[in-house]
Amino acid sequence: MNRQAPNSLEERLHVLQTHWDNYVAQGQFNEFIEFAVAVNSLAEYFNVLRLSGLVRLCEGLENAVLAKLGDQTSHPIAQQDVLSLQRQIDTLLGSIAHSRTQNVDQRTPEPSAIADEIDWIKPRSVWIVSAAAKRAVADAISSQLRFFGFDIHELCWNETPLPDSTALAVLFIPADDRIQPEELTRIADIRACCPASQLLYLGAQSAIEPIVSLMRAGIDVTVPAEGQTANVLNGILDLVKINEQEKYRVLIVEDSRVAVALIERTLAQHDMDTRAINDPGNLLEMLESYHPDLVLMDMYMPRFNGIEATRVIRQMPAYSSLPIVYLSAESDVGMQVEALRLGGDQFIIKPFNPVLLAAIIKAKIERFREAQRASRLDGLTGLLNHSTAKQRLRALLGQTPPHGQLTVAMIDIDHFKAINDTYGHPIGDQVIRRLAWLLKGRLRSHDMIGRYGGEEFIVALPGISPEQATAVIDRIRSDFCALPHPHPGGVLRTSFSAGVASFPLARTAATLTEAADAAMLQAKRLGRNRVEQARPPHTD
Repeated sequence: MNRQAPNSLEERLHVLQTHWDNYVAQGQFNEFIEFAVAVNSLAEYFNVLRLSGLVRLCEGLENAVLAKLGDQTSHPIAQQDVLSLQRQIDTLLGSIAHSRTQNVDQRTPEPSAIADEIDWIKPRSVWIVSAAAKRAVADAISSQLRFFGFDIHELCWNETPLPDSTALAVLFIPADDRIQPEELTRIADIRACCPASQLLYLGAQSAIEPIVSLMRAGIDVTVPAEGQTANVLNGILDLVKINEQEKYRVLIVEDSRVAVALIERTLAQHDMDTRAINDPGNLLEMLESYHPDLVLMDMYMPRFNGIEATRVIRQMPAYSSLPIVYLSAESDVGMQVEALRLGGDQFIIKPFNPVLLAAIIKAKIERFREAQRASRLDGLTGLLNHSTAKQRLRALLGQTPPHGQLTVAMIDIDHFKAINDTYGHPIGDQVIRRLAWLLKGRLRSHDMIGRYGGEEFIVALPGISPEQATAVIDRIRSDFCALPHPHPGGVLRTSFSAGVASFPLARTAATLTEAADAAMLQAKRLGRNRVEQARPPHTD
């Protein structure tokens, strides 16, 4: 049975501190390994939340820890090394405490019990540090971000003091693409004050040296000058709309119970789900029922060896790209090469470093899932596409308890054909994209948003009544009406109509969608630019 992984920041910090204290007191190698795993797990946690400054501190501590890992004969480490690591730990904990004023967990899903007056999004502050010559660019980006619900603070490069609010992101807009030493100093100062913030730099040269100098100062993302507004909006909205990912699923094919226990313990520290089988004869059935993201395969097992099992997997079209990592004591290089040639993706020799094992598995799964994303997302908006949105809605409905609530909204841009005919399809695409941004910016991280087709969107709001959903969608409708869409001749404004339906009024994903769509058509008939609730079946 898997050990329960730490979930909250407090739990992760407690695990880290406990293993470090135990190691300092006892000097045992196993405690040092557990401490290294805890540091790596904390870095991954901050990485998911896009808290880049804290990720940097965790990675620095992790590198220092791995440099002292060695083996059992090198422990306990020298006292000066203990003190050096303690200083890094203290720096990390101090930065975490400093950033807690913005609530490190604020981007995790909100509770489903929501008051009638829904405060969907807490104030999110973005600082824009711009040169005087680029004030017009800063103002244009500021006005766009305000429409999407951000609290903007515009600063000069040399302005002090800094705002009291903690920034979700800081955008730097220089006078030109020649980076000045004082700019790097300013970036480093703000990075020190905002360890949990995402730092973006607009218009860097497309060359390695200036980008590296910006990264060393603390910049996380450099944004090209071309398409700057769209790129900035995408980058900052991605910080807010962090999708709730399913746990990584790892299938362990291993006949040693001791090895299975160690692997499960290591991966549980990284919040990965695992299943283990000791007989590769059951492999295909487990692949079908468990749907793993990766197979961790022992080389030598009863009945079949790992290479034979891998060759069988690779003959199945559904699993032709599934990552397979060998974990074996086999030290013969020729055998390792043969194993990789016949379908494996990586070879790890036992005894394994648990930090390295977790890092390899996470990297393989991330690339595997990223490769699958293209088939699930809409290319224009980055939202779920039609088929994936329908699948996700069915999954959400299956997770809703009998007396729970799940509300679906269908949204359709009004007179969209006229927009395309009058202003052209590129402007029409821009309108679609900006509605997608608005939905991402105004809804919660665990709400489902999909592009249903053309100018139509579908939204699913777990734990929300139809009255609450109507109020939220209507607020977004009002903001969308006010959102200017620039085109060569000026700006245009448009609106959308929406329909809302809720479980248990409709009890299947199909009937929920149909009821919301019918309510949306009713909104169109009543004059457009409005939100209508679905009526019970017995009413006209």
